[in-house]
Amino acid sequence: MSDPRLTPARGDIAASHLKGKVGAKRFVDGARLQVATAHAALRAAPEDWAEQVNQALFGETFVAYEQSKGWAWGQLETDGYVGWMALAALSDRLTTPTHRVSALRTFVFDRPDLKSAPVLTLSMNARVALGETEKGFARVEGAGAWIHPGHVAPLDRPEPDFVAVAERFLGAPYLWGGRDSIGLDCSGLVQMSMQAAGVQVLRDSDMQAASIGEPVVPAPDFSNLRRGDLVFWTGHVGVMLDATRLLHANAWHMATEIEPLAAAIERIRPVAGDPVTVRRPNL
Repeated sequence: MSDPRLTPARGDIAASHLKGKVGAKRFVDGARLQVATAHAALRAAPEDWAEQVNQALFGETFVAYEQSKGWAWGQLETDGYVGWMALAALSDRLTTPTHRVSALRTFVFDRPDLKSAPVLTLSMNARVALGETEKGFARVEGAGAWIHPGHVAPLDRPEPDFVAVAERFLGAPYLWGGRDSIGLDCSGLVQMSMQAAGVQVLRDSDMQAASIGEPVVPAPDFSNLRRGDLVFWTGHVGVMLDATRLLHANAWHMATEIEPLAAAIERIRPVAGDPVTVRRPNL
């Protein structure tokens, strides 16, 4: 059965804003929907078991162009990534976010009362539209629920230090394709921490290596690196905490951990070789 929220589309299609740039036979505007669950997987195929290629957070928007078996194929507007998302996670009742979650993780309650039942658990950078305040809580538009205002920040008030934000994810489990404090991957850690600092960057490590900041030529012993430098391997990235320590979400620890850069280079070398580039963000 067709979902009435989506523009019906079949065959060789593309978004209408790409007309003249790609050779599709049909162009559609798509349906702009909003993530209404704490997080939603963006998958490589319309199946629960398919690879998670990215993850959307509450309040982010997704433009859907095609549907199949309760899934929508489309593009996440936050970073332009495409894939399949479960229609059950999406709403066509859009709100305009005013704030982002600034705490690593927070509860949204069904009443303005800390003893009431939590209805959502939101992670950092989830986007919320706030209404009136009552009893020390702010109403989350579209969710019919309440959040502590100390756990959110206006969208135009970024964090001053993305590295300090990244450190707050220390110990978070590693999850391929994840962008949530419950689980995230190496490039997700970079993207989430920089997003909190008001800088939008692309999703995958190879994209980040080609686009963030300026390249740095490392010394043979990497002694010229400094806090905030991004060290890239083929398929991996980490953030320098200082001249010698690396913070990264990695599959060896299956968590976000800190280790000496020299030790990480030795350990990773048999799997992915030596670092391929170092980038210094322009913040």
